[in-house]
Amino acid sequence: MKNTSFNLKNEDTWRVFRIMAEFVEGFEELSMVGKAVTIFGSARTLPKDPCYKKALETARLFSEAGYAVITGAGPGIMEAANKGAKEGGSLSIGLNIEIPTEQEPNRYIEKLLSFRYFFCRKMMFVKYAHAFIVFPGGLGTIDEFFEAITLIQTGRTPRFPVVLVGSDFWEGLVDWMKGTLLETDKISKSDLEIFHIIDEPKEIIRAVTKFKGISC
Repeated sequence: MKNTSFNLKNEDTWRVFRIMAEFVEGFEELSMVGKAVTIFGSARTLPKDPCYKKALETARLFSEAGYAVITGAGPGIMEAANKGAKEGGSLSIGLNIEIPTEQEPNRYIEKLLSFRYFFCRKMMFVKYAHAFIVFPGGLGTIDEFFEAITLIQTGRTPRFPVVLVGSDFWEGLVDWMKGTLLETDKISKSDLEIFHIIDEPKEIIRAVTKFKGISC
């Protein structure tokens, strides 16, 4: 009979090296990128959707302002952002994730990194972005939004701009945070100032560059 306990422990040991390799590759590839923004959003957003067009415009404006654009490498909002970066002339970066429902990287990426582990990938999003721009999305997008504001709230990362794009989409969530989390003392009022809802691309750029003290 096989010693399954030993096999599992042995596999866990080798997993450490795979994790280390992902961190090392990410640090080496992204450390020289310079100022960048990370743009999140649904992979299901179609090119005809107004959010797709707004993400493209936002990324293009950031690109023209000298920012590289980082996305999760997939279709939808991610594709729009990578396309906008490429049109604007800055570096278009995609951090792909290897999952059972295989995600095909979009064709507008110039620098592509592939990750097996979500937490390694999420570290790269935070470490090398001057701002998080969060378009409407699903569970993954919401997870990345809450992780960012939690890191800021707990002081585990320096404060940086976090922008929710799409008032109609996000206001219900923010109302719940105010009406439930704040009202029951689960968060402080200052926690709601970690992020802002901004709808217009030019206003998003202005808010981020003002925060960083950089003029476009």
